[in-house]
Amino acid sequence: MNKSTNINNLNPESFDWKLVQNEMKNKLGLDIYESWLKKITFVDEFNNYLLLSVPTRFIRDWITSRYLDQILQIIRLYKKDIIRIEFKIDDQDKSQNINEDIKKPIERNENVSFIKDSYLQYNRIDPNKRFDNFIIGTSNKLAYEASLKVSENTSHYNPLYIYGGVGMGKTHLLNSIGLELKDNNKVMFISAERFMYQFVKSIKANDMVKFKEYFRNTDILLIDDIQFISGKEAMQEEFFHTFNALLDKGSQIIVSADRAPNKLSRIQDRIKSRFSGGLVVDIQKPDLELRKKIVEKKTEELNSLYADQLQVSKDIQDFISREITASIRELVGAINRVVSFSRIYNKAPNLSETKVILKDLLNLAENKVTIDLIQTIVCKFFKISKNEMLSSRRSRYLVRPRQTAIYLTKILTSKSLPEIGREFSNRDHTTIIHSVKTIEKIKEKDPEMVDNINKLKNQILYNNKDNEI
Repeated sequence: MNKSTNINNLNPESFDWKLVQNEMKNKLGLDIYESWLKKITFVDEFNNYLLLSVPTRFIRDWITSRYLDQILQIIRLYKKDIIRIEFKIDDQDKSQNINEDIKKPIERNENVSFIKDSYLQYNRIDPNKRFDNFIIGTSNKLAYEASLKVSENTSHYNPLYIYGGVGMGKTHLLNSIGLELKDNNKVMFISAERFMYQFVKSIKANDMVKFKEYFRNTDILLIDDIQFISGKEAMQEEFFHTFNALLDKGSQIIVSADRAPNKLSRIQDRIKSRFSGGLVVDIQKPDLELRKKIVEKKTEELNSLYADQLQVSKDIQDFISREITASIRELVGAINRVVSFSRIYNKAPNLSETKVILKDLLNLAENKVTIDLIQTIVCKFFKISKNEMLSSRRSRYLVRPRQTAIYLTKILTSKSLPEIGREFSNRDHTTIIHSVKTIEKIKEKDPEMVDNINKLKNQILYNNKDNEI
């Protein structure tokens, strides 16, 4: 292979949708990919946009409100000239299949429960996510030990509530528990998004009895990313009664989320109280020692997979361990990219090439900035408290800082409008859009606003390295 290849033009001329699919798995996680993104089909490529298809309007609306920015960002890794995505709805009539799948009888002899419909197939427990290949460090040891105790049936931790950031290993631990217990128990392992999806479909099919049977006829309930039931009152009502029914019959419940129970927004207090009544453990960001162990282990696995044909040097491993700090998922994704480069170009990348391969992970503001950090710095800049910023008060001295923080969140992160709204006291997406447009208009006429925005951007990006929140 010619080693003079221009590394800055790694993207293939002929668009390969499989590359995007693999990157979506790495960036957004297998669970979200299998639930929603797997059903996206590549249709055609035009001058500056892609046409994709999905089976239903429901799936299209869910994807565009939550993942559109991230998907576009991933596509632009391979096609820099793409500036937007358009979806068309697959016009096949699948309603008959939905009703048939929902009404299928429960297989009483199956130890692991799965609910299927024609759009989504729930993941089976992954045999590759086990306790013996979960890499332990100080940041995740307590969560690991608690999960192990539950899997040994020696625990009185019910429910067990595990929380931490995206890509920290929560799903791996839930999967490991399910894997250990499935032989002698009826195990249900499902994400909150899937729970919601099946709930909605069951209501439409007028078949809530079957829905209740599915979820209450289980010994072990593992539910991932519970924060996604936020704001869904009817679903929370059903979840609360399912939760109580399982506890009353002695079933074990394990829940994961991205934040502590008392930090969950728009979730009923009685549900949060139930979560807090069990054992609550967190998984923190991996420290350097754990990151090195993960990189070394993943590199060994890939070398073994490819019969030692690929080599990632110790210097490159150390560089990745030092620089990719956001999550374990991004750390593994970085190694996968470096190895993919080696396979494509038949050479081990040097440090400068590695920096280009990982440039979005190293440089993107969204990987270094949190909404909380933006709010904190903007409040300090305008000399107001965070409580004032997040309040419903509309005094001028509060409105402008609030709009500024919302604007900075929109341009420095890839959070969706509903996600931003939730972090600003559950404001709706129209308020978020109005705030962004207001600041953009002011910037066109007011040099002082431009100067303030630039100062805040620099402070947010500069301070973040030493002030991880």
